[in-house]
Amino acid sequence: MRHLMSPLDFTADELEQLFILANDIEKNPDKYAHACEGKKLASAFYEPSTRTRLSFEAAMLNLGGSVLGFSDAGSSSAAKGESVADTIRVISCYADICAMRHPKEGAPLVASQRSLIPVINAGDGGHQHPTQTLTDLLTIRSMKGHLDNLTIGICGDLKFGRTVHSLINALIRYANVRFVLISPEELRVPSYIRDDVLKANDISFKEVVRLEEVMGELDILYMTRVQRERFFNEEEYLRMKGFYILDKEKMKYAKEDMLILHPLPRVNEISVEVDDDPRAAYFQQAQYGVYVRMALILTLLNIKV
Repeated sequence: MRHLMSPLDFTADELEQLFILANDIEKNPDKYAHACEGKKLASAFYEPSTRTRLSFEAAMLNLGGSVLGFSDAGSSSAAKGESVADTIRVISCYADICAMRHPKEGAPLVASQRSLIPVINAGDGGHQHPTQTLTDLLTIRSMKGHLDNLTIGICGDLKFGRTVHSLINALIRYANVRFVLISPEELRVPSYIRDDVLKANDISFKEVVRLEEVMGELDILYMTRVQRERFFNEEEYLRMKGFYILDKEKMKYAKEDMLILHPLPRVNEISVEVDDDPRAAYFQQAQYGVYVRMALILTLLNIKV
């Protein structure tokens, strides 16, 4: 039995097989429509979610399986004080696989240590969001054709963004990947990412403040939200926020084949006028999230089609 707690739980070769399966699901949905008939996914979400929860549920339903669970801690026995370890032992009696989101870092790991069924970490606090990273990698691989030899710009909140940290950790395994890290000084990547991940693995990167000055270098632009609550004062926030609103004017500097990704939800960091640009891939990215979760469910349940 196997669980997914981190994107690094799968080797690069195993990820390649997962992505090949996801692309086959995309092309041949009918082939997989009954693959999980009789199987149940437990959706154990202790905090709010739109895309992640619904995409897991859509993935299982697309495979012919069924879904049970809860969408917030208040509607589970956690409200009565039940531990995660006890909850997962009970869920193991009802379901074949569990996707768990929890506000506490490490809670899905605790669950996996007590579970009798595979557990997928669907986000634990500010720590990991592995299926978002798998979604990001599948989107890039599917639309670019490869995951190596890319210059990847990551823009916005690079200090607190769990999707950013997971993506950097996953992409350093591919050859000739270069990062351009675009953020205000206050929201630069933490030192453990800069020193223990990028520098320690001799990965090429640079840190800049202004988006416009690097747009022409990028193959991928991964946007995230600059959060008002991270700033010490309102004046500093207002000074910086306009730097990170992607609009048609900034897109003039970009390559013709650059892709724009975003883990969503967006607030105002990508203008709606960019949605019609053929380089805007963030809604396709959400669709790829369903395919990769379908592939992951099949892989963890060891179901061959």
